Amino acid sequence: MNLEEKSLAVLKVFKELEEEAKQFTSGSGLSCLTGCGACCANPQIPASALEFLPLAFDFFNKGLAETILSLIESGDDQGNCIVYRTNSISGKMGYCTNYVNRGMICRLFAASARKNKYGQKDIIICKTLKEQKQEAYLAVSKKINEELPIPSASKFYMYLEEIDESLCKQLPINQAIAFALELVLRFKYYQQEVDLTT
Repeated sequence: MNLEEKSLAVLKVFKELEEEAKQFTSGSGLSCLTGCGACCANPQIPASALEFLPLAFDFFNKGLAETILSLIESGDDQGNCIVYRTNSISGKMGYCTNYVNRGMICRLFAASARKNKYGQKDIIICKTLKEQKQEAYLAVSKKINEELPIPSASKFYMYLEEIDESLCKQLPINQAIAFALELVLRFKYYQQEVDLTT
């Protein structure tokens, strides 16, 4: 599988996750708060280059890959995810500028679960949402261990590992995006070289 094919495989995983997450959110009524960017403003959110291949290809196709990579390398991202735009003084309110191509980690928050040490499902959710929607959070926490289906984070990470385990190493989010951009730029450069010689 070449890099472009891996990116398409990632999109297939995202599509399956989106379908499962949609069913969960319609049954739970629990979702991220509109305009909240508390997670996006955290530069230590872990992610992998693989989950950001679709974003990197999109930036390349728009002629933005080198510019975005330079911004990340210069540190001008102010500690936020490079695709996040804040519209508040605290930096915790804003929006994603490329929501369609957001990474796996962005898709899992408030829409998936992991097993705890007791074998129970714990919803992957932020402190803000736990506090702001406490009643819904407590009700959903009970329901996911009874009858409400919820996407399994570990299952979807396993799907990514099946595409390319070596690109699944967890890095701070902007480093993961930068790595994905470097891979795409290198891939496209060699692809163009091959096209010129044939």
